[in-house]
Amino acid sequence: MMRKKRSGGGMDATVDELSAAYKEFVAAAVAVMEAREQSGGQKTAATDAALEAFKQRWELFRVSCDHAEELVESIRQRIGSECLVDEATGSSSSASAPASVALAAPGIKPISAVRLEQMSKAVRWLVIELQHGAGGPSAAGPGGGVSTPAAGAGGQHVHGGVESRFPEDGTQ
Repeated sequence: MMRKKRSGGGMDATVDELSAAYKEFVAAAVAVMEAREQSGGQKTAATDAALEAFKQRWELFRVSCDHAEELVESIRQRIGSECLVDEATGSSSSASAPASVALAAPGIKPISAVRLEQMSKAVRWLVIELQHGAGGPSAAGPGGGVSTPAAGAGGQHVHGGVESRFPEDGTQ
């Protein structure tokens, strides 16, 4: 299955940013060594200025590395989500998956990608609520359910472990 390149210029811009920051960092390191050499190893205004520029370039390089790491993590999560959707909806190519994986659950019907995404968001919000200690009785909404931020103003609630947006889950 062929996918559109969604990151557009984001990846290229991040690589360019990282490359430029690295080059500036290396140039600042060279400037420090040259300033120290010219001063005979003595502390001077020139060596102090070179060291300050080096510290600034180091920080900028670290920020660029953080941006690149965020981009990689975002892409990794997107790929994982797309693979999950492909598997759940039955749209993954059988050539890329072993036969044992394709036949692992013959009795389970594929679900729609939209429904899978809704359920995934609901689970994520519940995990976030639990991590922030919001899973106790004070967080219970009317009827004993937990209100989820993913539900929005509609006041969707989880009842007995099944979110009311997915009534068919209660009958399975």
